[in-house]
Amino acid sequence: MDTSDTPTALEKRAQIGDRLSSPSAERNKGVIAKLLAETLPSGARVLEIGSGTGQHALEAVSCRSDLLWQPSDPDVISRASQDAWALDAPDQIMPSKDLNLLQPDWAAGLGPFDALVCMNVIHISPWGVCQQIAAQARRLLSGHGVVFLYGPYKEGEATAPSNLDFDRSLQSRNPEWGVRDLDVVLAEMASGGLTLERRVNMPANNLSLIFKFAGDEHASS
Repeated sequence: MDTSDTPTALEKRAQIGDRLSSPSAERNKGVIAKLLAETLPSGARVLEIGSGTGQHALEAVSCRSDLLWQPSDPDVISRASQDAWALDAPDQIMPSKDLNLLQPDWAAGLGPFDALVCMNVIHISPWGVCQQIAAQARRLLSGHGVVFLYGPYKEGEATAPSNLDFDRSLQSRNPEWGVRDLDVVLAEMASGGLTLERRVNMPANNLSLIFKFAGDEHASS
């Protein structure tokens, strides 16, 4: 995750007051929120890693009045935007936390949560961010907790050409970034005891990946 004064963003964002507005988030927030509404357990306490503008958090709780959402970001401008959007749902969205998964003990004192959500982050972060999600999920989540990842992936010869182009573009900007190989992500999650329960194809060649802990009676490979 970028910790500079400018939020990591691959597109121009509008700004009104502290609220940032991402065009891509505006396009896909509805379909993601609908899937989250179907996926998250009743009364779920949710930790979102890298919450960006905060648009997704507001859309998610607007679809589910029982959710309690904890946004986070290492970037102060993004956190201000998240808190500004949260004013529309103050009883459901908590003040954003300053979390940088590349810092030691970032998960100390957090949780328990029922879900860990990370959208459009691991391809614009060093690989260590994905590793930390896998490593800390069991510490952060309740026994039947859910990990939800959203974004583009590479799948060998089946990879969408647009995702290959996107990967090259990302690596030209930062060699630590890149569209991740799906098999490598699944293996990393497995190292933390998580198994893929559901894969959902999303618009624009993105995937939603839903993980649960291995041994959960609801989980399947």
